[in-house]
Order: sequence, then structure tokens, then C-alpha cells
Amino acid sequence: MTEYGRGAGSEPWHPEDPLYGDQGWGAQQAASGQAPYGPEQQPQQQYQQQPQQQYYPQQPQGPYAPQPQYAEQQLQQGYVEQPQQGYPQQQYAAQPSQPQHFNGGGGGGGGWDTTGQQAAMPYAGQQPDPYNNGYAGEGNDLYGTPEAYPPPQPPGQRQAPTVPEVPEQGGEWDAEPQEENHPFFTGADDGEREDDEPRESRRGKGGGGGRDRRGKTKKKGKSGRACLVLAVIFAVGVGGVGYVGYDFYQKKFGAAPDYAGEGTSETVTVEIPTGAGGSEIGQLLKQAGVVKSIDAFVQAQNDDPKGKTIQAGAYTLKKGMSAANAVKLMLNPSSRNSLIIPEGKRNSWVYGEIDTRLGLPAGTTKDIAVKNAGSMGLPDWAKGHKNVKDPLEGFLYPASYPVAKGMKPEDVLKKMVNRASSEYGKQDLAAEAKKLNLDGPWQLITVASLVQAEGKTHDDFRKMAEVVYNRLKPDNTQTNQKLQFDSAYNYLTGKSNIKIGLGEINSNPDPYNTYKWKGLTPGPIGNPGTDALAAALDPTKDGWMYFVATDGMHKTEFAKTLAEFNKLKEEFNAQSGQ
Repeated sequence: MTEYGRGAGSEPWHPEDPLYGDQGWGAQQAASGQAPYGPEQQPQQQYQQQPQQQYYPQQPQGPYAPQPQYAEQQLQQGYVEQPQQGYPQQQYAAQPSQPQHFNGGGGGGGGWDTTGQQAAMPYAGQQPDPYNNGYAGEGNDLYGTPEAYPPPQPPGQRQAPTVPEVPEQGGEWDAEPQEENHPFFTGADDGEREDDEPRESRRGKGGGGGRDRRGKTKKKGKSGRACLVLAVIFAVGVGGVGYVGYDFYQKKFGAAPDYAGEGTSETVTVEIPTGAGGSEIGQLLKQAGVVKSIDAFVQAQNDDPKGKTIQAGAYTLKKGMSAANAVKLMLNPSSRNSLIIPEGKRNSWVYGEIDTRLGLPAGTTKDIAVKNAGSMGLPDWAKGHKNVKDPLEGFLYPASYPVAKGMKPEDVLKKMVNRASSEYGKQDLAAEAKKLNLDGPWQLITVASLVQAEGKTHDDFRKMAEVVYNRLKPDNTQTNQKLQFDSAYNYLTGKSNIKIGLGEINSNPDPYNTYKWKGLTPGPIGNPGTDALAAALDPTKDGWMYFVATDGMHKTEFAKTLAEFNKLKEEFNAQSGQ
């Protein structure tokens, strides 16, 4: 029997027992004199065993007191079996005749009942523990092997299982519950922890500690940084809401910054590009110092019923104007410094207009055009043609251009040439010219200029284009591939006479004289518009060969044969009194 119960069972657990508690496997093995790594390995260190009186200062008395001689009797009586064939055999101890009961020892509290359980049997080859209270096998540690589970605790002392931490080298598993240690809540980084208690190895000590216990860390209180972060976030949020609210109020109810009055005596020229909206115009005016803010101009433009009709061009305005006065002045044609080139106008007319608007001597712009034609941005197919009077003819595209004092003639001309190149580049003129038996885009633009010059209305353009192509045909025996256009002769003379004498026409050898030379003129004779170019690309196919301006200016009659042409000519002479 044990000192706390009856029968030969496993060694009991009692609060007063020095092995009570979670002391680890190493302490139990050391206490029982076994090797810490199993029976087959030699212990590296032999712990000194203490007398039994040190662990049990008071031996229980009574009928159930331990009998030390009982274990020796069992060994003497031959209960130990010898191993066979090299395999360790178990040594069986005598079974007790009385059931075992554990009453918790000394105090009458609760315990557990081991009734019906047999005493633990030591393995063969193990030495009995001299401190096993006299019962064979009772001193063997059934939990001392690496594969065994830790010893159970009494029911009254049992705790819920916890997740163990990873043991340090040479340490034991720590099953203490983990605390929250995030720096945001503890107010300290990992390096700021302070250990209250250093780690100690209590393995094999009699003070009750059987495993390494980690020192508990003292958690610092919440740092003020967390509160500071929250305060900053709150302040930023409040500030952002306030700013958005103020900005919304200013946009809805606040007046935009603006000047007052009609401005100063200092004037500036502002160029407004094609397609510019209110915001873009306002930005240009603000940069020039005309208005104080873009919003003020946009608001003034929206308030004026005609504000949306401001056109592209160059405007002469005053600095420091109110937005309303700026809009009003831009709607006045007197402030607009734009040159509008009508369709069919020759370059000579355009040069004169530029000189006048820029305040330059007559002929200045023409000289610059002829001298710098190669740097004006002409396409490659428009360069290098012979007998051309003006290399820029046909490339001062009909449109509106800003022209105001302070601007340079070459800058104005470049804008016009760039506009023409852009418009002509919208179609594959080379491919279209080939279809019409023309020698490239240059001749196509020349045809368009002739159509523009001879046609009186848009309805005439396609018929006039067919007349040109029919007269250029090699099988034309009526005019022998001569165009015979008065407009071409007027171009070479720089005049616009309608009546030209046959003697004058036949005597002038200029390449632009289509009465003398076959084919097209060396180059365009004016600047064709969009409709004339479209007609040159898509002429009629009705067989028109002749035309007569019956009223001299606004009406053109077309004929397919020479007889029809002569009849139309007689009608024209009759109306004109000839």
C-alpha cells in the first residue's frame, strides 16, 4: 500500500508531496534515480539523491503505513522475469488484494479513485527505486519517456489547456496564457519590455520547480502616442470638412476676384485660338493682365446673352478691366484684329492686308514670303516647281487669322501655310490626283484654284472642274488641250479684267497664258476654298466642254459642243450691247 491509499498503484499526487505539481519530466527522473533520457542511455549528470527524510519529514502512521520490506520480498520471491531472446521483458508485481483509494491526504478533501487499477509494472532491466515506499515498480516514472504524455494533475488543480510557446533551447514548454503585447496597446516596442523576474532553471531542485519558467514581462501602460495619432486624425478630418465647406460656399455664394472699371491706358493684344472656350479665353486674358481671375470672366461671359459668340482672332484690350467690360469689348468688332481671307483671293491681296494691319511699308510681307518660302512649312510636294510666280500661292488658306501690331509677318504667314497643309492633309491627294490623270497633289491644287476663279456659284464648281479635265484630254480636238481661261491671264498681269483682246492674248508668252500654252498653269492662281477642292476631286461626267458668263458676274452657262457655245456667246453679246 501507499501512504495515501491502498494497493500497489502509480505513485500518488498530493499537495504535500515534493513531486506534486508540474515539475517536468527531468525532475521526476532525477528523483527516482533514472536516466533523464530513458533506460538505454547513460545520464550525463548523476543527481545526488537525498535521504527520504528530507522529502517526508513526517511519516504517516497507522495501519496503512508503507512497508519497505515488501519490495525486497517481491524481488526475493522471484516475481521478476528474465528477458528472452534479447528482448526486454516486463517485471510483474504482485497485485494488491485491496482496492485503492485516494482521499487527498490529510485533510479529507476530494481526490480520485483508482479502484480496479493495477499497479504500474517496471520494465525489465530497471532498478527499483529505494524510495518507492516498499512497493515494487511504484518508483518507476511512467511519464519519463519522450513518447509519454505529461503526468495528470488532480481534478481540483486542473486548468484549461493553453497554447504552448516555442521552448527556448534547453527549456521547457510554457503553457501560461499569452497577453496582448502589440506596441500600439502596450505603448512599448519589443525592445522596451522589462523582466520582473529572470529565468531560472529549477530542474532537480527541491523547492518545487520542475521546469524552466519564463520571467513575466511587465507591460507598460498605453502610450500617449496612440492618443496623439487619434487626435491628429480627428483634427485633419475636421480641417478637411471645414475647407470643403468653405470652398463650396465660395463657389456657390462667394464672388470671384475681379477688377473694377474699364481698365488702364495700357493696351495688350490677346490672340484667341479657334475653338477656345470660356475657361481657355479667361486664362489667356488673366495671363495678359486683362482680367483678375478666370472665374470672373466665365461668370461675365455666362451673364451676357451674346457672350458665347466670341470668335477666334486677335483682340486689342486694356489691362485691369472688369470681366464684364472685357466681354463687352471683345464682342465689339472694333477690338478684333483679325484678317479674314475670302475664298479665291490671291496672295498679293493677302500681303497688302498684312502690311496695312501691321503698319509696315507696302511690299514688306511679299518680299519676306518670296525670300523665306522654304521655311514657311510647305509640304514637300509643293516645293521645286518651275516658272511659279509665288511659291506660297494656294497655301494662304481662306480663314480668319489674328493680325495685330507687334506681330511679325513671317509668324502670320506660317499660321496660314500650316492651316492649308492641315486641310490638304485630310485627304490622300496623291492617290486622288492619280485617278484624275494629274501629276500629283500640286496640279490638283492648281485645278481647284482655276475652278474657284472661274466658277460663280457652288453649283458651278463641279461642272467647271469637268470642263478643265475634258480640255486636258489628249483627244481634245476642239481646244487642242488649251484651257483658254481669262482668269489665268488676269493672274499673270495682276489684274481682274473680264474683256481681253485676242491680239494681247496671243502675243503674251507668259507660261500662265493658257491661250498660248497647253495644259495647266505652272501653279495655283489663287487660294481655293473647301468647296472648290471638293469639286476638283469629284467633277461631273456630263460632257461639259464650254462655259459662258452670260451676266458677266453671277451666272454661268455651260455647253457641250462648239455650236452650243457660239449660241451662248451671241446671247451674251446681245445682252451687253455689242
